[in-house]
Amino acid sequence: MKTTTTLTALLAAGAIAAGAASAQDLRLAPAAPPAHPASYMYQNFATYLDKESGGAMTTTIMGPEVVALPQMADALQSGLADIGNSLPLYFAADFPLTGIAGDMALLGRNPHAMALAMTEWVVNCAPCQDEYKAFGGVFLGAGSSDVYGLITTKPVNSPADLQGLRLRSGGAPYSRWAEHFGATGVPMGVGDTFEALSQGTIDGTMASIVDMLSFRLIDVATHFNTVPIGTYHATSNFTVALPKWESFSTEERATIARAANRANFDLTDRWGFQLPAAAWEAVRASEITVVEASDEMLAAADAFAQEDRAAQVAAGGQLAADFVALVDEWSAAIADIGNDPDALAALAWERIWSDVDFSTYGL
Repeated sequence: MKTTTTLTALLAAGAIAAGAASAQDLRLAPAAPPAHPASYMYQNFATYLDKESGGAMTTTIMGPEVVALPQMADALQSGLADIGNSLPLYFAADFPLTGIAGDMALLGRNPHAMALAMTEWVVNCAPCQDEYKAFGGVFLGAGSSDVYGLITTKPVNSPADLQGLRLRSGGAPYSRWAEHFGATGVPMGVGDTFEALSQGTIDGTMASIVDMLSFRLIDVATHFNTVPIGTYHATSNFTVALPKWESFSTEERATIARAANRANFDLTDRWGFQLPAAAWEAVRASEITVVEASDEMLAAADAFAQEDRAAQVAAGGQLAADFVALVDEWSAAIADIGNDPDALAALAWERIWSDVDFSTYGL
């Protein structure tokens, strides 16, 4: 069973306070509107869970008006949500070690490789697991955006053209990238990008091409440069509230993990491939000038990515080195088998989750 529920309906029904839902009806919080990749992932998760459990586990999907991303910690800890989409960077103080992987965004060249590296790394990172336990949640996998490029109101044909530009930055890695090339990274919520571009407050944004449609940047931007900057992959797609996880049997935990493992790839496929393809179609039909990154631009971006990689490993120590190694391993694996979500989910289960002892995982 899948429904989208408002806070008013939840309170009116008394489902939370009165415990009207069955013991196996799980309250899901994707913290995203229906058109968002996270909502798409959670709708699919509900279907997979129904199949994996033989109908024994049903779901109620709550909209972002009930639980938004900044509210996820409270929702999981209070029991409002049983499983939620949690972004560690929203709770950086709670995830200083998990954040090491997120700070290596500039490594991102394949979305699935980054998501798989993040998943395997957190599952096997003891201090990261301790952070999740203290947070009150259990990690069941990550996803990734597509590789970010440059959306601007000024032409950028070479590294020199970046000098002096003000570029919206979604985090520290992107600010480092901008500053390396003589630009200024401007911390700003993605929802403010349209107004900032239209008013000239910023000259561009380091972002997914999907933002052209999602935030209507196609109406204010003039150029898109394909230079690969990095990915957003520090996600915890399915964070199970710890008390709820403790209440499940070992087999029930494995059932949820199997459904989550498959749905993780729906997020990355949607966010990293399907939506970018639609955005590319719209951009090519518009008056936006697409600038294919020159050899000079590509070489400069790759050189800084390697420089940043070394700096982050030096700062993050063995945990950072382990993450980098996984990115390399998964990049090689994907080069062999491709980006098919079903094939990747099968490989992820074999390589990551089949070795997990669900009688103790997350506890």
